Amino acid sequence: MSDVSSGRNRDRDEEGRARNARPRDGLGRPLPYGAEGVARQPEGVVRTPEETVAEAQALLDAGRPFHAHEVFEDAWKSGPEEERGLWRALAQLAVGLTHAARGNTAGGARLLLRGATGLTTWRGATARPTPHGIDLTSLETWATTLAEKVEKQPPALDAATNAPRLHP
Repeated sequence: MSDVSSGRNRDRDEEGRARNARPRDGLGRPLPYGAEGVARQPEGVVRTPEETVAEAQALLDAGRPFHAHEVFEDAWKSGPEEERGLWRALAQLAVGLTHAARGNTAGGARLLLRGATGLTTWRGATARPTPHGIDLTSLETWATTLAEKVEKQPPALDAATNAPRLHP
């Protein structure tokens, strides 16, 4: 569906919200209309924490951190208030890996560090080092180490090879 009332065409979803319908590659970059893309993650899916972690890990392992970010974002938006900081930080880690894999080293490193800080803050506030089996300490180390690597070693890195392990 398009919106032409503003004088320009905009893709819309079934509810009329602006949503780019262009296909996307594995790192979430828009491709030309008609190109073969990868399946997009449905938005607004409510999953259990265990389902969220399993689905996100599968996407990370497949080199699709942008799509893992969308899974974490669903948990962030639909989960209990006390866990929103956890899911937001995990989404930032996935987006940081996305940017690093796209070759945006500065943005990638910044988001990886922001996500690591979010995990540290959330863990400290809740005294929960392994919520839903997620090893936050190892993830913080992974993120800070990868941020340093990204800053020192442009260009883009392989997302699947550099994906984190959410469970020990």
